[in-house]
Amino acid sequence: MNKSYNERSKLEHMTNTVIIGSGSYIPEVEIENVSFMENPFSFDDGRRIQNNNTDVIAKFQEITGIQSRRYVNKDQSCSQIAFISAKRAIEDAGIDPETIDMIIVAHNFGDVINDGSNQTDIVPSIGARVKHELGIKNEFCVPYDIIFGCPGWIQGLIHAHIHIQAGEAKRCLVIGSEVLSRVVDPFDRDTMIFADGAGAVIVEGKEEETKRGILSHATVSHSNEEKDYLYFGKSFNRFGNDPTKYIKMKGHKIYQYALTQVPKAIKHCMDKIEMPLAEVNKILIHQANEKMDAAIVKRLYRLYGIKEVPEDIMPMIIERLGNSSVATVPTLYDMIQKGELPKHSLAQDDNILFASVGAGMNINCVAYKM
Repeated sequence: MNKSYNERSKLEHMTNTVIIGSGSYIPEVEIENVSFMENPFSFDDGRRIQNNNTDVIAKFQEITGIQSRRYVNKDQSCSQIAFISAKRAIEDAGIDPETIDMIIVAHNFGDVINDGSNQTDIVPSIGARVKHELGIKNEFCVPYDIIFGCPGWIQGLIHAHIHIQAGEAKRCLVIGSEVLSRVVDPFDRDTMIFADGAGAVIVEGKEEETKRGILSHATVSHSNEEKDYLYFGKSFNRFGNDPTKYIKMKGHKIYQYALTQVPKAIKHCMDKIEMPLAEVNKILIHQANEKMDAAIVKRLYRLYGIKEVPEDIMPMIIERLGNSSVATVPTLYDMIQKGELPKHSLAQDDNILFASVGAGMNINCVAYKM
């Protein structure tokens, strides 16, 4: 007789990869949708959008669910807010920073200083800058960066798990930090999607008799025509002489891709451990687009022949915080753990899924037991 999922999870003397602390930084500057009323929104060929911005913004909010987003202050950078979230995660875990073996930082644009340009600064790495700010002297604490699109933080979590399982690390600091407000085009409606923020966790290898922590993971990539669904491109202001490039996206292409591929990738992660969907308590998905995320989860349930999606399965914070790329999932996790989302909580033995999709195009998922 086949053992149940819970019975299979009770093994002896294993190394579990467990989150022991979390922290996040939500920037202070709140930018509401009304702030974009005067933006000269244009099509990609430079033609001005004739609809007034009231209609443009209303349609945007209906599709994405975003009402406001957060931007960093002028004197803040990606590495600085990464440090703040890291410090909070370390304090939450109650550990000595000198005991951290690896610092893994997910971002996409590095430090972009508010000096009138959007030149990316990633030398030294953001990870090295965070280690410096934390004052860590341990020469065997190795910092490095991941550039993997929006799924970067989850990929960092997977990297940490692999290092721990290989015996190369005991404790890892995994950070997702992004300052997208410095790389958006004011002529592009998609500017309203993007936000700033940072989130971090401390993960530790623990020798335990019952399986918990990271149970399985999956990563997939499609880089043929999908490669350019998210890219760095010219401003939609075709009548200026701006040589600067900005973050661009093919929204409809991404939407269709995500609906088709993300549910399959999540199911693949769950199938590795034969986890029934009915035993999943929360799905912490990248906060990209409220309508898209809801459709992804609905498609996932359909793959299992389930028509009704539980109302509280998918916590959302995009409404007030926007899409901060790699920071959305760790920020969401930290807010739940800190009791900042009253309708959601995580209890011992809960099964949760971390999932994301983004530039590459890349998708990943982690099945995690609290």
